[in-house]
Amino acid sequence: MGARRKARECALQMLFQFDVAQPSKDDLLRTYWGEMSEAKEDVQDFASRLAIGTIDHVEEIDNLIGVRAENWRIERMAIVDRNLLRLAVYEFLHEPSTPKTVVINEALEIARRFSTFEATQFINGVLDSIKRDLEEGSTSAIAAETP
Repeated sequence: MGARRKARECALQMLFQFDVAQPSKDDLLRTYWGEMSEAKEDVQDFASRLAIGTIDHVEEIDNLIGVRAENWRIERMAIVDRNLLRLAVYEFLHEPSTPKTVVINEALEIARRFSTFEATQFINGVLDSIKRDLEEGSTSAIAAETP
């Protein structure tokens, strides 16, 4: 497994922990990396940036997901699925050096490992819709659609 995939998996695990326990960001990083001390520095740096960035922008991210996850409220989604969506959307918005297609493919590979087949299809559909919106420059339009 490549370093960036490993980092994304670590970030997903941190987001899961944050979603369930709501620790401070400092406590989250300290606890997670205390248990995962064997991770290489580049993995830790990228994973921490993804997790903390996602947490810092969760409201904006959830608005984008909410518009495209028709008939699904964020809080009703499985914890893994919603945090995988959040992580990918954060990368779409704040990690422009990673092509959006790569972000989707990585999210799907991680979903295959940590979630269900049905979730993989759902994640693919939502991310593809958001990717299309971003490429068309319609993020302000979809944010305005948010109830």
